[in-house]
Amino acid sequence: MRQFISIRIYVACIFCLLFFFSFSQKEDVLNNKLNDLPLNDTARLNQYARLLADFVETNRDTAFYYGYKALAMAKKLNQRYYQGFILCDLAYDFLNSGDYSNSLKYLIEATKLSEDKDIGKNILETSYIEPRLQEGAESNRKELQAWIKNSLGILYGLTGSEDKKLNELLEAKHLIENETTDMFLLSGITSNIVEVYISKNKLDSALYYQRQTMKYESNANLKIYGGVSLVTIGDIFLKQGKPDSAKRYLFDGVRILIENNENLIGLASAYISISNLYDYNNQTDSAIYYGNKALKTFSLAGTSVPEILDAYTSLALNYNKNNMYDSAYRYMALARNMSDSLNSIDIKNLGKFHSINFEEKLRVKALENEKIAVDSRNRVILLSIIIVVFFVIVFILYRNNKEKQKTNKILETTLSDLKATQSQLIQSEKMASLGELTAGIAHEIQNPLNFVNNFSEVNTELIDELEHEQKKEIRDFQNENEILNSIKNNEQKINHHGKRADSIVKGMLQHSRAGTGQKELTDINALADEYLRLSYHGFRAKDKFLPTGQAGFNTTIQTDFDETIRKINIIPQDIGRVLLNLYNNAFYAVSEKKKQEPKNLPAGQAGYEPTVSVSTKKIDNRITITVKDNGNGIQQKVIDKIFQPFFTTKPTGQGTGLGLSLSYDIIKAHGGEIKVETKEGEGTEFMIQIPT
Repeated sequence: MRQFISIRIYVACIFCLLFFFSFSQKEDVLNNKLNDLPLNDTARLNQYARLLADFVETNRDTAFYYGYKALAMAKKLNQRYYQGFILCDLAYDFLNSGDYSNSLKYLIEATKLSEDKDIGKNILETSYIEPRLQEGAESNRKELQAWIKNSLGILYGLTGSEDKKLNELLEAKHLIENETTDMFLLSGITSNIVEVYISKNKLDSALYYQRQTMKYESNANLKIYGGVSLVTIGDIFLKQGKPDSAKRYLFDGVRILIENNENLIGLASAYISISNLYDYNNQTDSAIYYGNKALKTFSLAGTSVPEILDAYTSLALNYNKNNMYDSAYRYMALARNMSDSLNSIDIKNLGKFHSINFEEKLRVKALENEKIAVDSRNRVILLSIIIVVFFVIVFILYRNNKEKQKTNKILETTLSDLKATQSQLIQSEKMASLGELTAGIAHEIQNPLNFVNNFSEVNTELIDELEHEQKKEIRDFQNENEILNSIKNNEQKINHHGKRADSIVKGMLQHSRAGTGQKELTDINALADEYLRLSYHGFRAKDKFLPTGQAGFNTTIQTDFDETIRKINIIPQDIGRVLLNLYNNAFYAVSEKKKQEPKNLPAGQAGYEPTVSVSTKKIDNRITITVKDNGNGIQQKVIDKIFQPFFTTKPTGQGTGLGLSLSYDIIKAHGGEIKVETKEGEGTEFMIQIPT
């Protein structure tokens, strides 16, 4: 069933009396067959629904008869999905008969059914419903909603609401265009959209959607509509003032329609389009010729449709151009009578359609009047109560004002306490990260202290040796000078390593104290490398307390620093905290994944190799610092929460949940941004971008 018709096609559904007897006989035969066969309820539902679909375009009464039977059987079997489609088909049947009020009523009922999210589940599969089924309950529901919206769009168009028609059709297309396999439905929706754009004279949009229609028709092998689609493109080109392109498409469309010989009304409409083309080119004889062919084809179709009005009008105008006034008057009279008939039907049908809204408005008005009456009865009582309540409220407000003043003072104190608590929390996070650094700093500071101690001991021995040389009767000045040079060299080394220990202590103090907020030129590569080593040694230091025989923490560290980066203006202790947080998280991630690895791997199978990589890169006026690990990654369901304060994926007691939150604030304060990319089971990558 192709649910799209032009704005005036509704009266085309008048039953052809020439075929009434044959259709009645066919209905009797079908009834006899259904009664003779031992069908179960599912089979009967399928047969009734299919007969509804078969007769909806050809025999309205027969379609209604089987539609009501199908609807009753669907309700009996509690098949709400079937009910929705059957209601949609019945609404289309009412629409064909010009009964817009019942059509709207049935579509509203179908829409209410489609709001059930479970309607696409547990559907009986039959030949009637199978072409409409998609993969998944929600896709099935959208399919039904698209059919309903398509029919609503047609209904709105017939009642003069072109904007509503377009909205419903676009919503229907958007619902299913990426999910449905029903090319038949999609082609129907887009062809209806074409009609709207043509009526609005938006011809480029009309041409775009008509080409989409032809693509859907090709995919669905709908050859019966191919000629009509070509004629539509020809009409669009003619409206655009391109008669040569229009002629090619119009005659190709006529050729296909003649070959298929299944759509006489479409062929007659095509002849009208060709007549308009010749009229556009001032070839009135040809225009009259094809106008008469259109009338002859309409007569072969055995029915009278609104398009005949176009044929009458075209012939009247062209006969008038040829000074054949008798013929012109004859066809103008036919056109006027046809137009009066259509307008009369329009008024009747629209009256029925709008009566639903009118009755609803009356019901709402009655409810409003009743509400006004109730309000009037209660107004006097309420007024008395209000006067009493007013004085009570004045007293309460006075008392509350006093209480509010006290409360405001308490709130001010509380706010001050909260700000202090916030500062303490931030400092606590800094101290927590400082705790992570302690072991690493101890390892780093131990090396220069060992050098200081060792060279101090050597100098003590050299001084003793020098004193011994000086006490000799015969002094060896060359040996004394060598000893003095050695003492001097050792003192320089002691001084160098002492300064190294001093810088480590200063770095620790900078990290622990509140920052001054002053930026200074900093070597970002050196800063990144220093905090990387401190974090790594801190993690390794924790393993000193592991049971004997249990492997300690170890990982591969990869660095790739861009040496072209010069010193940049940052607050080093703040950026250092950010880097330390990212390093600690990376080492924690690979450490946890290593713990999950089976102890006894199969022979030949390589074990998990923990790896943390750090790189810097300068691109234009921005520095990018990337910290990457191959740990377990972050779950997608929590990825949006990781920068929120107090959120942590670590077990209770192992994380404050402030590290990434503070890092985010620090980077934003530097005018940069921090991003994260992760894949569960494969690792995480944090990227910091800071302007130079």
